[in-house]
Amino acid sequence: MKKFCLTVTCSTARGIVAAISGFLAEHGCNITDSSQFDDVGTGNFFMRISFESQDGADLAKLRADFAPIAKSFDMTSAFHDEAEKMKVVIMVSRFGHCLNDLLYRVKIGALPVEIVAVISNHMDYQKVVVNNDIPFHCIRVTPENKPEAEAAIMKVVEDAGAELIVLARYMQILSDEMCRKMSGRIINIHHSFLPSFKGANPYKQAFARGVKLIGATSHYVTSDLDEGPIIEQDVVRITHAQSPDDFVSLGRDVESQVLARAIHAHANHRVFLNGNKTVVVQASPGSYSSERMG
Repeated sequence: MKKFCLTVTCSTARGIVAAISGFLAEHGCNITDSSQFDDVGTGNFFMRISFESQDGADLAKLRADFAPIAKSFDMTSAFHDEAEKMKVVIMVSRFGHCLNDLLYRVKIGALPVEIVAVISNHMDYQKVVVNNDIPFHCIRVTPENKPEAEAAIMKVVEDAGAELIVLARYMQILSDEMCRKMSGRIINIHHSFLPSFKGANPYKQAFARGVKLIGATSHYVTSDLDEGPIIEQDVVRITHAQSPDDFVSLGRDVESQVLARAIHAHANHRVFLNGNKTVVVQASPGSYSSERMG
């Protein structure tokens, strides 16, 4: 039995759900999971539906047959085969905790993605990546060669057919041009504190201020540094008895978890851009196992 999902974005209107469910029923499909959100503030409607086809429905035919409905509601819609893994390029510098975590999750089938390449501006993780049978590309970036370096990065992405770039603690700022070209297709992770600490040694700054919470934020990359639409966040509690090294260790753990959850949501087509923020629709109970999140 084939499993698909349909994502829809459009302006709020009467009859959208009825039209979609009727269409799937007419094509011999059974809905297994459905999530929707009607944003009263913007007037936007978002929906994601998982469905099965006992007759082995053809994806191209579903898209073609759905076109009149999409046009009538002025929808942005997409059908996806849930058996197909999203192709991802990971970019990393010298902090490898997120990279190692993602390599492991993919290896055990906890993330529905295929890592088609790893790009770094250093050689630190070449052996780790190659040992996982993944192509490794060292592309060094300097102020003088930044346009050429980004062109080389995009060539790797395009040649590998990647649909998503993940900045797994990649410590280079991407150009506005690259951010626009890959809008909604680059996910970043960074530490987020209450209050926020920037610059060198943020964990030491947090320790010196006696913070009680440290956390991480995963977001889409835009030309506004670290201010793109947020996909996932989490925090961990800190006590006075913990050291700066404890802060670093806990911070690495929460960064890895938050990034993995953000990728999982994106790869399962559960994230919708909604202006400067996102709508992340949740799976119903019992659906997570089929989406393979460890």
